[in-house]
Amino acid sequence: MNKNRRLMNLQMFANSNTNVTTDSGMTAEMKTFYDKNLIRMAKANLVHDQFAQTRDIPKNGGKTVEFRQYDPLPKASQPLTEGVTPDGKKLSVKTKTSTVKQYGDYVELSDVLIMTAIDNNVVEATEILGDQAGRTLDSITRDAINSGTNVIYAGGRTSRKTLTDEDTLKPILFEKAATQLKAANTPKINGSYVAIINPYASYDLRTSDEWIEVHKYADATPIFEGEIGKLGNVRFVESTEAKIWKDESCPEGKAVFSTLVVGLNAYATTKVEGGGLQTIIKQLGSGEDPLNQRATVGWKAIKTAKILVEPYMVRIESLSAYSADVDAN
Repeated sequence: MNKNRRLMNLQMFANSNTNVTTDSGMTAEMKTFYDKNLIRMAKANLVHDQFAQTRDIPKNGGKTVEFRQYDPLPKASQPLTEGVTPDGKKLSVKTKTSTVKQYGDYVELSDVLIMTAIDNNVVEATEILGDQAGRTLDSITRDAINSGTNVIYAGGRTSRKTLTDEDTLKPILFEKAATQLKAANTPKINGSYVAIINPYASYDLRTSDEWIEVHKYADATPIFEGEIGKLGNVRFVESTEAKIWKDESCPEGKAVFSTLVVGLNAYATTKVEGGGLQTIIKQLGSGEDPLNQRATVGWKAIKTAKILVEPYMVRIESLSAYSADVDAN
């Protein structure tokens, strides 16, 4: 958005008292603008969410959300008999439930700061908070799906603890992961499997001869948010929120990186739209503020995530050239 357009949008929301921008004082257009601004900033960081089956937040349905997974049908290998209608199959549905939880944060805006131009400050605050909200919600999905049991350890190791400095990511690991997904009849995502990778871990792959940079195929293929390249039929999406461990389960003093290779419907999460993520703005004098010294801008979200089909995702654990230098996330 250019500067003039942004100023015009802000002017739409101006009123005679520029110190008042609140839930109670905002027009519906203002509330919608700030909510959309928050969600726009948050969605840029929801890398893990973009490959999930999504569900709306249940309204008046308690704290439990239900995700559904349809079982594949067996082969129809029996030849048809002329004039005879065969028995049809019934769809088999597995349901998995998960409990939603609330998350949120806010910032204070002092009366001195907002004395002349609160709308500009609110826009800036919603952008910063939207970035925070996106990273927070993405990490919730990430942690849920990193609890899976389908794991390949780099270098042929048998545990996270036994990884060595030589056990960095190599193309053969993704050939193995793709083979496992194919053997499980895992549906592809837009024709490929997807790997969610940390930038520190992707460093070890990008110099391999097999690596293809995203710009070499972007014109012919719709690109995912954060996509950086591909190996064979696995496309790589980079996220700073891709899981890093650095604790007693790891080699001493070394960080271990998770790279998730997933197919369609491997996991599910709740949407940020439709009440899943909202802006909350309070005016000067709200609550315990007798001298009208502070306003607040915040966000609140309802979120959960769940693995649906374990065989539809493979977690590759490895070290990196940066393992000694980075911390857990």
